[in-house]
Amino acid sequence: MVPIKRSAMGYELHHKNRIGWLRAATLGANDGLISTSSLVMGVASAELTHAAVLLAAVAGLVAGALSMAAGEYVSVSSQSDTEKADLTQERGELAASPDEERTELAEIYMARGLSRDLAIQVAVQLMANDALGAHARDELGINDTTRARPIQAAVVSAASFAIGATPPALLAALLPAGTSMALGVVAVTLVLLLLLGSIAAQLGGASLTRGALRVAFWGAMAMGCTAAIGHLFSAIV
Repeated sequence: MVPIKRSAMGYELHHKNRIGWLRAATLGANDGLISTSSLVMGVASAELTHAAVLLAAVAGLVAGALSMAAGEYVSVSSQSDTEKADLTQERGELAASPDEERTELAEIYMARGLSRDLAIQVAVQLMANDALGAHARDELGINDTTRARPIQAAVVSAASFAIGATPPALLAALLPAGTSMALGVVAVTLVLLLLLGSIAAQLGGASLTRGALRVAFWGAMAMGCTAAIGHLFSAIV
């Protein structure tokens, strides 16, 4: 039997509780590592100067972090606006027709398996305590765990992207342009991708091996494609 993990408060710790920050952090770190490593591989494969490779790496880190922050903020803000609009509408409906809203809530509980009398009792008690919260949670599917937080998502995305992009950028600064840099970037990137994939899978309750390999595979594909483009560009020039 698998032991049930409980928090200090005695509640079960579910993987869904981590979904808000886990998605942003994992996406940011993977994107930062893969995109910056691929950028370094592409520029290095074009046989440009060490300064050009380093500039590309640093520019990719800064631009990518800001782009991730902006994109995540806009995306999550849209979700937040929708949630606010739904809550405003629900607040108005509760003020205008509380009896109908109570019946609607009871019907939701009946659909989940409660008897009519028990569903009505539950709806009455929950609405007496927090009517809007009950409808937000059970009718709209909005709760504190999954609620949109644009600023948090933007900060986490930017920071995680920068963290993921730092190793290839450091290698671009420390190693001379050429084969040694390319091999170093590929090796370090693949190891880190395997590690990131495993950590994300463990936090999300998925298979460690599958999570690690799928991230490493797409990272290798990205670096291989950009390296090929760099070689092609060098040959044309």
